[in-house]
Amino acid sequence: MGIRAKISRREFALVAGSTTLGPLAAGRLLPSVAWAKDVDKRLLLSAPLTHIDWMSKDSIPGAQPGETGFRKVWGPEGVRSMLDTCKATGWKRIHWRVFDGGRAAYHSKLMDPDGGKMEEDNYHADNPEVLREFESFDYAHFDTLAEAVRYGHEIGLEIYAWASINEDDHAWGTPSRFSKNHSEFRWCKRDGTIYRSQISFAFPEAMRYKLGLVEELLDGYQIDGLFLDWIRTGDIRDNPQNDATGVANFGYEKPLVDGFKARYGVDPLSLPNGDERWVRFRAEPQTEFMRGVHKLVKAKRPQDVPVSVMVGHPWHYRGDFKIDGNLRGLLLDVTTWAREGLIDEAMPAGYYRDGGNAELAYQALKQETLDKVPIVLFGWLQSAEQFLNDVQIAQRVGAKQILFWEADYIDNQEQSAKEALQRVMCAHSAAPPSASP
Repeated sequence: MGIRAKISRREFALVAGSTTLGPLAAGRLLPSVAWAKDVDKRLLLSAPLTHIDWMSKDSIPGAQPGETGFRKVWGPEGVRSMLDTCKATGWKRIHWRVFDGGRAAYHSKLMDPDGGKMEEDNYHADNPEVLREFESFDYAHFDTLAEAVRYGHEIGLEIYAWASINEDDHAWGTPSRFSKNHSEFRWCKRDGTIYRSQISFAFPEAMRYKLGLVEELLDGYQIDGLFLDWIRTGDIRDNPQNDATGVANFGYEKPLVDGFKARYGVDPLSLPNGDERWVRFRAEPQTEFMRGVHKLVKAKRPQDVPVSVMVGHPWHYRGDFKIDGNLRGLLLDVTTWAREGLIDEAMPAGYYRDGGNAELAYQALKQETLDKVPIVLFGWLQSAEQFLNDVQIAQRVGAKQILFWEADYIDNQEQSAKEALQRVMCAHSAAPPSASP
């Protein structure tokens, strides 16, 4: 397990168990790994990459025990190793994580650097070894995004900035400086409970802060795209973040309550939490943020920075709790985003319950976005057999890209299984390792 809080075994069973491998799992031989000559059948393969997680693995070349017993490999060498592995796996697009909860893996003026001391109250408080390793990572003096963009472009990879824009902590223990200093701008539940870290786009100050983070990425780095992750929502001790029907229990901040009263002459507290007008009103700040992102991109990088979003679907969940889709469960009006041209592609997160699976989620998001933007199929990085099953799904639904969660999982494999998976991925990739930059 890496530094960050990972998916639980129960969650993985819910995720992976929702899709069967069919005859491929029953012992059929893998097809030829010769690179496909049929251009129409090649797939753009992509993966999100969390630098701090991969740094905690033994697989990084040159890893050596330090004085505390932890590996001390740092700097460009580690980034190059990660991206070389990505290229050898046939991945073309890498979503480089830029926010670690409320901290930055790049040189930000608005957010404190990752690594170093966690808050005294933190998710890993009972694991001093993890804390010591976390403290050994020095993001204040090494800009991982800058090196990822530089080297990624050198070897022909696209580097997107993966921004978990909707969280200000992860598990808990790394809250953002903004959230710590401005608890008055945090989410509020219907019963008046204030969230521990999550800040609300309903406040102009919070909106400026979040747009400022996007502007830093556009101004400071030649990123190939923005990957806005909307499903990560902060401190897990605030769960459940939805009522029993899956509707969001937040969005009761004063600007929203007062604004709804002014528009409709009704106190939203007199309405059911799932009232359609109230749900749509609570979703408006997130749409305003997406309009702001669109405006920034068009002003600064109009030709070469697409905006990709990861959102939910009707079978989505958080922990053990149901999320009733994007609009009602996450207060994300994805249909309006697509209708107004605010996004260039979308993908449904790979967390399913109640019979959901990747194909159903793909089709649901395609319908929700009015078939106006490409939808990316979500896949879990498990085995060559599972990959071929995902390819079959992509061909069936017409997907041109599969995102595999998460890049460092390739080094969770035994070497023979890793090599088999890399061979079969390269065979189906639109960007084989031999391709010129």
